Amino acid sequence: MYYLIFFLMFFAATLGYSQSKLDLKEIMKGQEFTGYWPEAPQWSLDGSCLYFRWNKDGKEDSEPFQYVLKTKQLEAMDEVQWKSIIPFDASQISFPTQLSVVQQSMVLTDRKTMKSQILLQTDHFLSDVERISATQATVRMDGDFYLMNFNNQGMLSLQQLTRYVGPTTNKTQDSSYLERQQSELFEYFKSQQSKDKEPEKSPFETVNEMHLPADLQNISGRYLNYNSRVVLLREDRNAQEKPTEFTRFITKDGYTSTVKARAKVSHEEPSQFMYLHRLKKDTLFPLDFSKLSDIRKKPTYMDTTGGLYFEKDRPLFLHDPVFAKTKPLALLDVRAGDNKDRWIVLVDLTTGAISEIERQHDDAWIGGPGISEWNMENATLGFVQQDEVVYFQSEENGFSQLYEWNLKTKKKERVYPGGQGFEMQSVTLSSDGTRYFIVHNADNARSLQGAWLHRIHQKMVPVISNVTGGFRDLAISPNQQCFAYLSSTANNPWEVYVKMDNQPAVKITESKTAAFANYAWRTPEYIQYKASDGKEVHARLYQPLVENRNGAAVLFVHGAGYLQNAHSWWSHYYREYMFHNLLVDKGYTVLDVDYRASAGYGRDYRTAIYRHMGGRDVQDFIDAKKYLATLSVDTNRVGIYGGSYGGFVTLMSLFQHPDAFACGAALRSVTDWAHYNHEYTSNILNYPTTDPEAYRKSSPIYYAEGLSKPLLMLHGMVDDNVQFQDIVRLQQRLIELGLTRWELAAYPVEAHGFKESYSWYDEYRRIFELFEHYLLKK
Repeated sequence: MYYLIFFLMFFAATLGYSQSKLDLKEIMKGQEFTGYWPEAPQWSLDGSCLYFRWNKDGKEDSEPFQYVLKTKQLEAMDEVQWKSIIPFDASQISFPTQLSVVQQSMVLTDRKTMKSQILLQTDHFLSDVERISATQATVRMDGDFYLMNFNNQGMLSLQQLTRYVGPTTNKTQDSSYLERQQSELFEYFKSQQSKDKEPEKSPFETVNEMHLPADLQNISGRYLNYNSRVVLLREDRNAQEKPTEFTRFITKDGYTSTVKARAKVSHEEPSQFMYLHRLKKDTLFPLDFSKLSDIRKKPTYMDTTGGLYFEKDRPLFLHDPVFAKTKPLALLDVRAGDNKDRWIVLVDLTTGAISEIERQHDDAWIGGPGISEWNMENATLGFVQQDEVVYFQSEENGFSQLYEWNLKTKKKERVYPGGQGFEMQSVTLSSDGTRYFIVHNADNARSLQGAWLHRIHQKMVPVISNVTGGFRDLAISPNQQCFAYLSSTANNPWEVYVKMDNQPAVKITESKTAAFANYAWRTPEYIQYKASDGKEVHARLYQPLVENRNGAAVLFVHGAGYLQNAHSWWSHYYREYMFHNLLVDKGYTVLDVDYRASAGYGRDYRTAIYRHMGGRDVQDFIDAKKYLATLSVDTNRVGIYGGSYGGFVTLMSLFQHPDAFACGAALRSVTDWAHYNHEYTSNILNYPTTDPEAYRKSSPIYYAEGLSKPLLMLHGMVDDNVQFQDIVRLQQRLIELGLTRWELAAYPVEAHGFKESYSWYDEYRRIFELFEHYLLKK
């Protein structure tokens, strides 16, 4: 009998059955309940230690830790030690010393002895340290660049290379008169005026001032290439747009306050320009991008009755330049403002001439891992092989892959010929330039693996390959033989791991609380079902024990659109994951769908919602309901819920498919895309003025009359992303239509991502009660 009881207990545990009962209020406390997971690790300069921050004991703030590889000991650090650490900088690996900015001091550290000395202390802001040689480097101090000459004994000289002076602004006639009047009447201002006329003495070797033109007022980037003696200046020209506002009702002084926020989507695109400043000649001129392929071509959705081309060049966005080490060349990642085109161009730093080496075009929008988008994150881009080869990522074959372009032969080649049907999530060039470290999902779309990809023989050598979940925040040691990262599974949060070459990874943290560990969290089933268009859709499935089934089901819609959630690592939606476990305990079946538009599955999956959000994505949930029928679910008792984009899909599902779902909960939902931000929306729906039909057929507010099933809406009142006005406009529409089967819960102190655990609990209590009331048999 004893063995039978033990077997039954073990069998139940493997199916995800738990003796512990989940409490909704507790799981909505987030990391206070699960335990606080560590932050991104980083290596010490000599690779002997690993540093990271971690709120190990659930205190108010995280604390610093170091892991010593030799002793395998995890040790707490104090804040003084943390502020003094010298983290490894891969860009200086070829030098015997490393320059680091530590608390606004320039510190030189010997790699062998690990002894440090301060070369420079200043109140100015230090950044952009670039090594030229073992005894020379450049640094940006506030807005200008300086050349440092030093040796092991200290600083030898500091030479100012640039001195940028902004355009002078003309004072109004009234202000000039008032200033003159003050000087005439008061001796204090007469003496002060004479002092102001004295030029400020620079403690450094001075250079000529570069007076920036009056129309060059908003410089967003300054990039020095000392070998070529040039600086590239990037200028932003903002669009003529009207900011939005929202109101805070819960304030300390008891009065309401108004907060300025983002503008709404419009055809008015901001744009960027790049200027080349020759330091020797002290001349400044703009780079010319007018010869880029089809720079004036209209996108395919537009009416071309008046011609195929615009009268002017399209606005451009310019990412940070990448400089060659041995040649006067720079790479620029240039993107059209409408995001239909991306150009990779080569800049001759001696002449400023532009040559196009790669054009990527997408009738929908440019995107994918390692590829630049509107968010201005740097893409995979660089020089290799003595600056003879350029590498970058492209979706040319339908999935984001790594390519090389040879400057001499002018030929492009995919680095990994076997790269079919999977995405390379990130690419890091090794210090010797012979291989790339690739994070990819080649084995299956739901998990991440890490491998070295050799440039010459084009083979991938697995490094992080036994991960059953996923990893992130990878840090490669100085000798490139050790790897530190955060790793997790679907039912275990992030922990710090260290892995040596050809050795199993070692977990060095344990963040789970006793309360979290006391429950047998389910590993979801990873399934694919066939959609009505014949494509396979990926999802996470949670099923109750047969004897616990209540016959009802819940569909979860993740947010963001372009995000992956049917994966095997710890979810960004971890509260929802825990909520789904609670639902399954109650007998519900839960299906978490990576609908069309989700990340991880290639270009066609990503762009399937172009010009019609609420079309293919919503249909994937209609098709999901058909799949649930194969699991003995009562399809008349299926609910749907989600937040942000997930809330939008919920609204469209209930409004346009009134018989599909028994009820729905829409959290912080977009209700009218013409009221959302420019960067995200214009990618997918173009502009309201040029593609109004796309906005109309994609916005729930136009279909509100279709609501016939119970709808719960929940929204933060200080949401600066999907603003509260969005849901208020829909509320007014529902009132005017005379519809009654809806409720709105407003949260006065919450923004887009809720912060307070009591708000989370109230939100999910309402959602749970909605499902209990409308999905269970009476």
